[in-house]
Formats: sequence, C-alpha cells, structure tokens
Amino acid sequence: MKPSNPCFIFLLSLTVVSTSLGFYLPGLAPVNFCESKGDAEECQTAIQLFVNRLDSVESVLPYEYDAFDFCKDTDERRPSENLGQVLFGERIETSPYKFSFKADKTCVKVCTKSYDAGSKEDKLKLDFLKKGMELNYQHHWIVDNMPVTWCYIVEGDQKVCNPGFPIGCLVNEEGKPKDACVINADFNKKNTFYVFNHVDITIVYHSGDETNGMHARLVAATLEPQSIKHSNDENPTCEGAPMDIPADFKTNLKVTYTYSVTFKQNDDIRWASRWDYILVSMPHTNIQWFSIMNSLVIVLFLSGMVAMIMLRTLHKDIARYNQIDQEDAQEDSGWKQVHGDVFRPPRMGMLLSVFLGQGTQVFIMTFITLFLACLGFLSPANRGALMTCAVVLWVLLGTPAGYVSARLYKTFGGENWKTNVLLTAFLCPGIVFVDFFLMNLILWVEGSSAAVPFGTLVAILALWFGISVPLTFMGAYFGFKKTGIEPPVRTNQIPRQIPQQSFFTKAMPGIIMGGILPFGCIFIQLFFILNSIWSHQMYYMFGFLFLVFIILVITCSEATVLLCYFHLCAEDYHWWWRSFLTSGFTAVYLFIYAVHYFFSKLQIIGAASTILYFGYTSIMVLIFFIFTGTIGFFSCFWFVNKIYSVLKVD
Repeated sequence: MKPSNPCFIFLLSLTVVSTSLGFYLPGLAPVNFCESKGDAEECQTAIQLFVNRLDSVESVLPYEYDAFDFCKDTDERRPSENLGQVLFGERIETSPYKFSFKADKTCVKVCTKSYDAGSKEDKLKLDFLKKGMELNYQHHWIVDNMPVTWCYIVEGDQKVCNPGFPIGCLVNEEGKPKDACVINADFNKKNTFYVFNHVDITIVYHSGDETNGMHARLVAATLEPQSIKHSNDENPTCEGAPMDIPADFKTNLKVTYTYSVTFKQNDDIRWASRWDYILVSMPHTNIQWFSIMNSLVIVLFLSGMVAMIMLRTLHKDIARYNQIDQEDAQEDSGWKQVHGDVFRPPRMGMLLSVFLGQGTQVFIMTFITLFLACLGFLSPANRGALMTCAVVLWVLLGTPAGYVSARLYKTFGGENWKTNVLLTAFLCPGIVFVDFFLMNLILWVEGSSAAVPFGTLVAILALWFGISVPLTFMGAYFGFKKTGIEPPVRTNQIPRQIPQQSFFTKAMPGIIMGGILPFGCIFIQLFFILNSIWSHQMYYMFGFLFLVFIILVITCSEATVLLCYFHLCAEDYHWWWRSFLTSGFTAVYLFIYAVHYFFSKLQIIGAASTILYFGYTSIMVLIFFIFTGTIGFFSCFWFVNKIYSVLKVD
C-alpha cells in the first residue's frame, strides 16, 4: 500500500482528512535544480529517470525491468532499498533516459533492439515481450522520487492520472482492441501487438524563490506513450505508422525506442503538494464518507443497546439480587445463577492464551502503524516505509505478547509454561512464515521480481529468532512471575448443568451473527485496500482507515459483549472461547469477500497467480482472525469481571 494524507489530531481530523491530500514528512529534503553547472554544489542540472518493476492487473507476478528486452543503462546501479520495498517486490534501478534541467529535446534515440527470426533466443525475448503486452503489464517510472504519470480522460470528462503506463497492447483475432489499444484508431490490424516505443515526457517545475535559494523544484512529471515505426533507426523523426509486431514472428524485426522531453513552469503548485494531482484524480472520497457514516450508525446502534443493558437491565438486576436473601436468589434465573461457573478455566486454555498473546502484539503493531501513517510519518515519497514500520514494530512487540500469553495461561491454571512460551513465540509466526516461504518458492520458480532474495529471508529469520523470540521469552518471564488474575467470585467444584438452549443462544449461530456487524463496518474500506494490493492502485487515505480501525475495535467489543450477555442470561457460562470466536469470525467474512473480489473484480489468470492470491490472502485472514478475536475476548473479559464483581456472593 502507498501512504497518505495527514490528520494531526485525531479528534479534530474529520475535516482535515477530506481536504488535505499532499504533504511531505519534515526531513525529506527537496532537490533543487538549475541550468547553470556553476551552482552544482547547491543544485543539480541532471535529472535521472529511474524504472521500477513492471506489474499487471491480470497477473500477481511482477517482473524486473531487466526481464523485458528494453533499453538498459550502461552504468546501471540500484539505489538502496528498505525491507518494505524488498517484501513488496519493488526493484528500482537507473534507466538510459537522462535529461538536463530546462533542456527540451525532441525525438531522442535511446536504443534499437533487433530480433532475428532465425534466432531462438530472440524469439524467446520477443515472445516474453508480447506476453507482457497481452497481460497489460505496466511501466512504473520515477523522477525526483515522484511517479511519472499517464493522465487521460475517462467518462464524464474526468481526468485520471495513473502512476504507470502499458508497455504495449494487443488487437485480437476478432479485431477488438484490448486495453490501451483504444487510445489510437490506427491500432486496427487483427492479431497484432503494438509496442509503446516512444514517450512524450512533460516535466513541470516550480521556479525558485527566496526560501530555496532561487532554485527550481520539480512538481509534476507526466508522459504520453506512443507507438511509432521509425523509418530511420539512426536519425528517427518520431513520425509514421504505429510500431506493429505480428503475432507470428517470421521476418526480422527492429524496434527503436525514443523519447521527447518538455519542461514547463507552474508556480501555482507547491512542492509539498506535488502529489495532489495524482491523488485528487482518484475518486472515492464520497464513498469513503459513506463508509464512515455507515459504520458510525452501526456503532451508535450497538452503543445504545449496550448502554440500555448496562444502565437499566443490569443495574436493576444487580440491585434486586443484592437486596434479597441468597436463599431466595436461588430461585432467580439468568446470568446471576452461573457466578460459580463463569470463571471456570476454558478447554484448550493453552491455545487460547497463545492466540491472545499474538493478538495483543498484532493489535499494538496495527494501532501504532496506522497512527504514524495518519500523522504523515509514512510519506508516499518514503517507499516501503509502511511495511518496514509494521515488521519492525512486530519484532519489537514480542514482550507484550509473551506477557499477556503467560499471565492468562497462569490465570487459566496452566502449568506447562515452557510449552506456552514456545508456542507464543513460534506458532502463529511460524504458520505465516511457512505460507510466505511457499509463496516465495512459486515466485522464485516463475522468475518474478517479487521473490524475496535469500539474504532477506535470512535477515527476517534473524529478526525473528534474534530479537522477537528473546523479547517474547522476557515478557513470558515477567508474566509467569505475576500471580494469575483473581476472579471476583469463587468457582464451584462441580460444574453446573447448562439448560437446553434455543437455536439463537447456541454457540454457532451466535458466533456467525457476531461477525456480521464488524464486517459491515469495514467492507467498503476493504475494497480499497484490496485494490491497492492487487490492482496496484495508490492507497493514501490513512485518515479514513484510522477512523475505521477505531470503529472496528468499538464494534467488535460491543457486539461480543452483547452476545456474551445474552448467552450468560441463558445460563451458558462457556464464554471464553465464544468471545474470541464471535468477533474473530469477522475474518471468515473477510475471506468470503476476498473470494468474491477475486472472481468479480480481478482479471487474474494462471494457476501460479491464483495460488499466490489465495496464499497471501490466507496470511491476511489469519492475522485478522487473531486481531479481531483478541479485541472481542478482552472486551468480554472486562465485562464479565465487571458485572460479577458487584454481586454479593457468600
């Protein structure tokens, strides 16, 4: 996902979220440009264009720029990449497209690629290029740490700027143009590929002022891809028919790549707001507000019900119960009669405590990451910062995971503390790592740039075993040193018989119903998150996401507390696992929605891409299950302790 707009104070941020889009984190210094080489110490004259990995909405497999037979930089070098960039498969490198500031150029030759019909190697190169055009693979270029965008008009005269442009397009055997081929009526040959071998680049700059030493700064970079068959490969004129490549490669072929660059001055765009023209062109702000209002209605509804139960029903019940004699109370019914069994340790308390420890770790990590993103500390210019921040936080939060797991396990009366701490440190992270490693094997086999290098995998294992595991052990040590959480009432030696339950108070119907409302709060936001992951769209609305996160926490808590109360009133005291599974079942709806999204929204084809999609989705669902389940459990744990602590029981 790509970071976002700021909201400096959460309680006052609703207006800010909708209005402020562009920002830069203080400390990311702007680059100054000038024409004169004499001022090289203060500003730059040369502009370097970087290329990133190519991706497609029809395939989960991204590829490095070098995987295709494009023009390469003779002095190729890679800028340093952080952990988040490597995990997301970004592979940035230099390109042969180099400009000088304010030096307009027309039809500059970059290189010529020749393909011999008799060469098996050339045939493979061309086939891979045509496969990329067929699957609509997109270039991603970067100038001054800013995406080079392709802006075009869609229905309703709305301008959309896409931070990528296709490598080419295909007109199929029926003569129907696919994807980008619709931009040119000359793309009309059946069963023909058209490669975009020429780009018209426009670089917009803000002229200097006293604040930056009278030097200029780049504020926008756009391009328009074209397909041109150059009649003269040595001195191209960038005029002529489109560069068509027949589906059947039978004759020798030459493809010459060229570019034109134009510089334009625009002092109305501030450097700090230079991402606005990309982000503003992406609609959905109104949909986001609808999502927030929809979620708030659900929260208000649940809050009203919880308030009614807490302030009226419970208050009256407790007051009446405490005023009458205990012998008369024995004839009463409902949640008060299970006080001697409600704190009976649950079955499989070991596994529950492990899940709750990991859930606490994920909850704190998610909260801090979203809060930092909301404040603007994860700028879109700082690529990979979001994932890097999340991974580092997860590693450093092993202590609360171990502490919570150990303390709850001791509360449940558990004694196998070694097994508990080992499972807390290795169970859930191990499942995620095994899944991630298997997906990475597929990426390695397919030669995708998203394959994490072996050295990075070793580094991740070192972070896990060298930092996270010791911190988990340390947290577990302090957790086991503390006494278990004392229940407010004593537990009877003999379990009470649970009465026959109606359909709605049975375990499964309650669990299934419990996940509906939390999912209803997030499903619109979930659509944009999945778009950013699988459709390669920019996600920048972290202000909205942080609000939805808070609403999700409240909804999970209130829905679980309500259902917990209803089950206790039915004298069913098995609430430990039920409270976890009630809100955790939201993850099942998440998985169902991900399946629906795959078949209805995505155009992904191929077995490898399908396996990768569901493999990575499984990781997301598992983490979400633990996260939401932990919220529901602790809400119900607080509620049960609260109501039984005010009962006068001998």
